[in-house]
Amino acid sequence: MRGLVATALVSCLVLGGCGDAEKASILGESTLVAGVRPDLPGIGFQRTDGAFEGLDVDVSRYLAERMGKKVRFAPALAADRERLLQTGKVDMVLTFWLEPEWKQRLAFAGPYLLSYQDILVRDDERDIQTVQDLEGRDICAVTGSGAAEAVTVERQVEAVPVAARSYADCMTMLGDGRIDAVTTNDTILAGLKTRQGGDFRLLNARFGERRTGIAIRKGDPDGCEALNKAITQMYQDGAMAGFMRKWFGTSGLDLSDVDVPQFEGCLDA
Repeated sequence: MRGLVATALVSCLVLGGCGDAEKASILGESTLVAGVRPDLPGIGFQRTDGAFEGLDVDVSRYLAERMGKKVRFAPALAADRERLLQTGKVDMVLTFWLEPEWKQRLAFAGPYLLSYQDILVRDDERDIQTVQDLEGRDICAVTGSGAAEAVTVERQVEAVPVAARSYADCMTMLGDGRIDAVTTNDTILAGLKTRQGGDFRLLNARFGERRTGIAIRKGDPDGCEALNKAITQMYQDGAMAGFMRKWFGTSGLDLSDVDVPQFEGCLDA
């Protein structure tokens, strides 16, 4: 299928160009390439043997199966994911916040997950209890994630962002005292805490709802609708609740309310 698309694009150039309506849909692919984070235990994590595991891996497999397709995985760090999608290296990217800035360039199915922003600190830290307590504190700022900006811009808390490429780097810096806190989705933090053990503490501060969607290239409303239909089925048959228990059941994360999220629609896809 990808070879046919490439041939069509060459023909478009030779014959004078094709409009945006000619963009290929993910529905035409027999195997979907899902971009998942390689650095988020419980969400998307690449093991030493190269295989991927986590919530986003299970979700991708489920959705692909419901759409009658196979799936393979590619690492998509926060700083790289938009480029991977726009250049066709992947067909969809999971763990993408539904934000107006990104909607200008990408289309989104879902959300497939509702979560809240939270804060992870060292276990012996007692002076940080809420987002306001991050005032003047060093917080991790993963390139391309937007989580630090949610504190400094949205909440107008004058924390000090410290740049990092991945959440693995954040955990290293938190452990050795270079930063005071890591803040992002509670599910991401729950996965990090579960993997790292008892040296860290999740505050359950829950200071901002985060609607996490699946990014695809614009110009594919049919692909978007197919993903939304499969997401609905995933919640209705209990698969999503099972995935959440599997990856976060021992983290202390509240899993009592796992309902179908309200979709934002595919008119702009």
